[in-house]
Amino acid sequence: MPTPAPRLQAFRAGILHFVDDPAQAGDAAVVAHEDGLLVLADGKVRAFGEAAELLPGLPPEVELTDYRGRLLMPGFIDCHAHYPQTDVIASPGEQLLRWLERYVFPCEARFADATVARETAGFFCDELLRNGTTSAQCFATVHPQAVDALFAAAEARGMRMTTGLVLMDRNAPAALSVDAELAHAQGEELIARWHGRGRARYAVTPRFAATSSARQLELAGRQFAAHPGVHLQSHLAENRGEVAWVAELFPAARSYLDVFDRYGLLGERAIYAHCIHIDDTDRRRLAESGSAIAFCPTSNLFLGSGLFDIDAARAQGVGVGLATDVGAGTSFSMLRTMSEAYKVGQLRGRALSPWSAFYHATLGAARALRTEDTVGSFAPGCEGDFVVLDLQATPLLARRVERARDLEERLFALMTLGDDRAVNATWVMGECRHRRGAA
Repeated sequence: MPTPAPRLQAFRAGILHFVDDPAQAGDAAVVAHEDGLLVLADGKVRAFGEAAELLPGLPPEVELTDYRGRLLMPGFIDCHAHYPQTDVIASPGEQLLRWLERYVFPCEARFADATVARETAGFFCDELLRNGTTSAQCFATVHPQAVDALFAAAEARGMRMTTGLVLMDRNAPAALSVDAELAHAQGEELIARWHGRGRARYAVTPRFAATSSARQLELAGRQFAAHPGVHLQSHLAENRGEVAWVAELFPAARSYLDVFDRYGLLGERAIYAHCIHIDDTDRRRLAESGSAIAFCPTSNLFLGSGLFDIDAARAQGVGVGLATDVGAGTSFSMLRTMSEAYKVGQLRGRALSPWSAFYHATLGAARALRTEDTVGSFAPGCEGDFVVLDLQATPLLARRVERARDLEERLFALMTLGDDRAVNATWVMGECRHRRGAA
């Protein structure tokens, strides 16, 4: 039988993506078309460029969507979030360790109930899409049914999702402490069931060093090494009290990072959230191993954890992606996250440019997660995930954008004043999964 013709779609709008890190490559990293065209074939990028050049070559059967007056860019990528913590977002008054005890652990215990997990996972994925996020790497809980629920919710919406069973076998409530051997076996079952199924990817997920025994960390490193393509995620040096506690638990380690390194938990596709209280020796080791950092500005500020030094990470060659870190993070919006990242830079004496902010939410995040061959840009063959942004979404944003001198200044206004209201539509593999104002 003849091969069926691909479904062709074209989207006309102002279009922006990145081909490199603006902090390294400058303006050459930015590709923008005031009147651009994105062409998809069966949900993947076929062409991207000036509308005037591409429109004449389109076949008559192409499905053309006109978004002129809007800005189209690759879907946002959230490098670190906790879907079970959706219901404790905006819980006040504590720093990290006490916040976990008071709010997070009681909330996560509820995910033994598969019904709770399914309902929360659906809401979580819908919130991501409403905010223009099409790919994410997330924590679940210690319950296999919670992992199943998030994978299933993302699959139903066509999203690229990486998650895994949270590993804790000590220094945690009894209801959330799972024997290392049992958790390892459950992880193997989840990898067999989900990893590589459609857009699902598994991540080995020790919560942080203090809640895993040496045996559990050993098994986690073994699992990470045994399954090519599997990811790894954890937390590192978020809070000074946490750092001191880990030093007491692992006195032979040079640093917090060295604990993970000793158990084989560094490498490509490994990403560590926060990394605030580390030194250049640690940063060099992260870079040498191919590990990356998830920069979580809203949660770092909310919990009073500290100010991440993105310039120090760049100087040592460490990949960095932006992350909401819901629910210590205070918004699902990557625009709000960019705004807080800018403020963190200001407090450190060097502001984050709008080019860099949007890079770290798209191609930079994909590079940190080692998924840049599939998402994060409009390179030919990439999956057709994109967000349509409305720079007239609110009266104040429209007023400020009208007075902007160039695209860079318009982006700065968008990341400073924008939120979910600025997301006109979110498309996943050529399917519209969110449209603002739709019932």
